[in-house]
Amino acid sequence: MHHSSTVPKKRPRTAAFRYSSTNSDISLNILSPIRNPPSPTAGGAAELIFNDASTADVILRLFIDAVSSVDPVSISDLHVYLHSNVLHRSKYFSALLSDRWIRHVNPPPPREHSSSSASDDDNKLFRLNLGVQSTPGSIQSHLTVLELLYTNDFATTIDSASTALDLLPVALELLFEDCVRSCVGFLEAVPWTEEEENRVLNLIPFLSEEESKYLLARVSTVGEYSCEVMLEGLISSAMNNYQNTAFVKAFVAKILRDFSSRESAKRVLEKAFRASLKTVKESLEDYSSPVFRGDHNETEAIQRLNLHKASTNGKHLLWLVERMIELRVADEAVKEWSEQEAFTVDLQKAFHDGAWRNIVPGLPAVVLRCTCKLANAVSVGTILASRQVRRKLVEEWLPVLLVCKDNVSPVSPSNKSLYLELEETFLRIISTLPMSDSQELLPRCLSFSTRNVDDCPHLVTAFNTWFRRAAQPRFPSDQ
Repeated sequence: MHHSSTVPKKRPRTAAFRYSSTNSDISLNILSPIRNPPSPTAGGAAELIFNDASTADVILRLFIDAVSSVDPVSISDLHVYLHSNVLHRSKYFSALLSDRWIRHVNPPPPREHSSSSASDDDNKLFRLNLGVQSTPGSIQSHLTVLELLYTNDFATTIDSASTALDLLPVALELLFEDCVRSCVGFLEAVPWTEEEENRVLNLIPFLSEEESKYLLARVSTVGEYSCEVMLEGLISSAMNNYQNTAFVKAFVAKILRDFSSRESAKRVLEKAFRASLKTVKESLEDYSSPVFRGDHNETEAIQRLNLHKASTNGKHLLWLVERMIELRVADEAVKEWSEQEAFTVDLQKAFHDGAWRNIVPGLPAVVLRCTCKLANAVSVGTILASRQVRRKLVEEWLPVLLVCKDNVSPVSPSNKSLYLELEETFLRIISTLPMSDSQELLPRCLSFSTRNVDDCPHLVTAFNTWFRRAAQPRFPSDQ
């Protein structure tokens, strides 16, 4: 299952923009201007001070739209003194304060009074209302963005992803492009929490393609199966690229357990399983049927290399089998393991030869552990295998177990425990087969017997079960 971010169609940024899912929801209305205000200074915007009543030509009333405010700041209705020269940095205010809007709200007085009202027209004080959504920090976010119109101190003000996400919706609604760019630039450069990432994704539709492309690149995959490609790379690295693979394999095992798509994990693990199995099989085939060329030392070196390759990839194979069983996706692996007639013949040849003992003494145990893990999962129902697969699993791998018991010496306690576990597992699987199949397979298990009959109760139970079933009266359908 691939992962990709689905982003809604981008909306055009206009003066009618409203973003109601974050900290602000602005509705702006022009009221009648107040005449005879204090005269603004003759200086430029750089000399004007935020919230300076003595020089302001615009009074902005900020208020909470909702009846009850949840804003932790006690202020729910305040007046901010602003300057039209500075507000023009916001395209929203610029459009609002343009001559067209001013004339619409304040039609010019009759011509006969034009000379007497000219001075009044030049000194109009406009009063604006700005409704803000009743969310925590909303008033403060608006005040901060308005102050940034004066200070340009974006680097100091935008000091965290949370702050950038609080200010960005306000900057977008007021069409304050410098602030939008600063917020987006900060967000692109810093890590996000999961909650912050969700807020970013909610804001992306309101950003232009140029503004959002690097934010999207962080959360959008480039290919349909990029998650599987990533998993394949992790598994390959865990098996091949680290000297101490145990810690890395444990970490990748956790990633696989937590991965959301079981089907994707299954495909990736099956692919890795087949690749490792292929390497082990080819290595054992080359070892069992060597091509003699060159001197004896060269041939021996190649044989040692083949055994080492088989042993190393066998360990990888065991780890993959364990992961597949853990995730309950090993049904295909069991089927493939039961169809390894040529491979099991090569293993028997290799284990009859004593050369492996001094080169890869752990190879037989690794191969048998793979078999034991898969067979045990079948015997307890973790993997539901067909009758044919169950039979073939015992039929092909029982000879390998017997060769190991006969040729691996001395038998360590761990190997002895492994042999006994696999014997018991094979006998449980045989008990699930039709009587004709179990009649054929059980005699091949006689080597499970020991000097003391009491030491092999699993074998005694298996034969007793078969004879008990054979002695039962036949059902009518069998006659």
